[in-house]
Amino acid sequence: MYLASITDRYVRGEVSRRRFLRAAGKLGLGAGALGLSTTMPFGFRRGNFNSALAADIVPDAEMMAWLKDVAKPFAGQTIRLATESTPPSNAINEHLKPFFEEATGINVEIEVLPLEQVLQKLTLDVASGLGTYDLYYLDQSWMASFSGDVIDPREKYAANSALAMPNYNFDDFLGPLVDGISMYEDIMVGVPYDIPIFIYMYRKDIYDELGLKVATTLDEFLANAQAIQKAKGPAIYGTTGQMKSGHYSLECDWTAWLWGHGGSIFGPDRKFSGNDDAGLAAMDYWVKLKENMPPGVTSWTWDGQGQSVGQGIAGQVLSWGEFFPSWDNPDASQVSGLMEAAIPPAPKALRTVKETGFGEIPGVGHQGGSSLAVSKYSKSEDAAWLFAQWATSADTQVFITTLGGGTGPTRTSVYDDARVKANAKHGIPGTTRHLDVVRETIDNYMGSEPDLPEWAELSNDTIPVELGRFFAGEYDSPKAAMDSIAEKVDKIVSG
Repeated sequence: MYLASITDRYVRGEVSRRRFLRAAGKLGLGAGALGLSTTMPFGFRRGNFNSALAADIVPDAEMMAWLKDVAKPFAGQTIRLATESTPPSNAINEHLKPFFEEATGINVEIEVLPLEQVLQKLTLDVASGLGTYDLYYLDQSWMASFSGDVIDPREKYAANSALAMPNYNFDDFLGPLVDGISMYEDIMVGVPYDIPIFIYMYRKDIYDELGLKVATTLDEFLANAQAIQKAKGPAIYGTTGQMKSGHYSLECDWTAWLWGHGGSIFGPDRKFSGNDDAGLAAMDYWVKLKENMPPGVTSWTWDGQGQSVGQGIAGQVLSWGEFFPSWDNPDASQVSGLMEAAIPPAPKALRTVKETGFGEIPGVGHQGGSSLAVSKYSKSEDAAWLFAQWATSADTQVFITTLGGGTGPTRTSVYDDARVKANAKHGIPGTTRHLDVVRETIDNYMGSEPDLPEWAELSNDTIPVELGRFFAGEYDSPKAAMDSIAEKVDKIVSG
């Protein structure tokens, strides 16, 4: 109830950001508590849906016939979901929901809200036990907090074969996503629903003109940025960033370079380790890279970064793959058809999980994601379970993906589906031609942040505030900045 109260007061502006972060951290919430997790901003996550394709959707006949038959006892029930503005949620709400409602007779109400308001709604629902929401959209950093308030989908599937969708196939979900965004200890809190992740994207026309090759190392990535800057600047910069002081986006960029230089946020002793030799090497690299970015990067979050590429003023970037389809939209981008995708440059070294703390998994492909869960307080649990299976089925994921919007599918089969591959064209809204890179990055290069109660405050406040001070010139060296962060982080973690 205290968490519900403090969240409500924060949303209404009655408590400070720092106080909310500290309270949320003490109660076990991660970076998503502020709505600043790795999930993308509304402008990009709303996507670029291809309405013409929506008119041609023909759902799998066998699945819909099964739904029609099995849902008869639940016809007329209403199920509710509060969700962030994600590609799956928006595609379902705007284009796909009527197919489910017509087949089942179940009414579906979807509230699309800023992430902190989703947290507020779910927290109040759990605190009251009223079951106002039947389905929970769970940011990866909330898994621990809500693990006792949801129904394990594997247990639900096994417990009632009559309601188990044929060929649903849990093994089809990408293994790293199940482990990274849906599992808390031995509990599966939901099914993988959405996955933003860092990939390498570049202007092929500029690379071809300058004779550049796709970077396979971080040093080559920097060299390409410098070459673009020298030949094209200041009209076109070598790269771009999301480096607003005090914003989670700045912390996201930092982790990619930190992990890529063999560093980690924490060591196995659970002390901050970003100020060791690898961490300082990462900072030196980042300083050089920033010299090839637009001056505005220190005021930009992911929104500004994505727009800078779409406006044609950056030649390459390591960032969220969800940007890619928006850049191919000829009605909204100046680089339509010009961008290409590649796996992240190889790290100079990479620490293992045993060499880090709090479950941190180093990887240049910084990830974030979400799961869809059935609330154990739901008064329409079975109807909600049918919807959850349909919404995360391979067939529905195919339509979410081909409609556009930038989503990375969470199922292996969707990446291989002929309909998805047929949309891998240049210069169309909702292109899927980057998805092979997304899948490979998930499988082999994915990095995940540590899981500890204080991470909300550290990732949204302490670390990006001090990094912002460094780039504003308030520290005389990277070491001074990192040592200051170490002192602050260790103090907060130790209580």
